[in-house]
Amino acid sequence: MSERDDVLNYRTGPESELDLEEGERLIATFSPDPGRYWRDHVTLAAFFGAAAMAVLLALGKADQIVVGVLAAFLAIAFRAVFFRSEALARRWRLTDRRLLGPQARAVFLLEITAARRLMGDVQIVSKTGGKHLLRHMEDPQGVIDAIMAARADRAERAEA
Repeated sequence: MSERDDVLNYRTGPESELDLEEGERLIATFSPDPGRYWRDHVTLAAFFGAAAMAVLLALGKADQIVVGVLAAFLAIAFRAVFFRSEALARRWRLTDRRLLGPQARAVFLLEITAARRLMGDVQIVSKTGGKHLLRHMEDPQGVIDAIMAARADRAERAEA
C-alpha cells in the first residue's frame, strides 16, 4: 500500500499548527479578516472582468462582453464561497522566536529578510528564499510592524 499524499491530509485550523516550544512566549495571533476576504475577492472580480472585456474587445467580439464579464464575476464569486471556510481558518502566531503558520509552517524571526504588503496580504521572505503569505489581514501594515519589531527584539537578545 502506498503512503497517502500530504496534500490529501491538508487541514486548517489549530490542529494543523505547531505547538510552542518550552519557554516560547506568544506575542500576537494574526487571523484573516472576513471583510478583507470579501473586499479582496471583489477586487479580483473587477480585475478579471476588465481583463475579459479587454480580451473580447481585442478579439473583435464586443457583443460577448457582457457574458465574459459576468462569467469572470461568477467564477470569482464561486471561488470566494467555496474557499471561504478554509481561508478564514488559517491563522498565524507570532512568538518571541518564530512566526508559526498553518500546516506546521515555521519561520525563525532571525531568518526573516523582508515583510511586504500585497493588497490585504503580508508576504514574508526568509534568508533561504522561502516565501509565506499571511492572507486577508485587516491591518497589513500593523502585522508587518509587529513582525519586524519582534525580529528586532530577537536580534537584540541574540547579541546580548
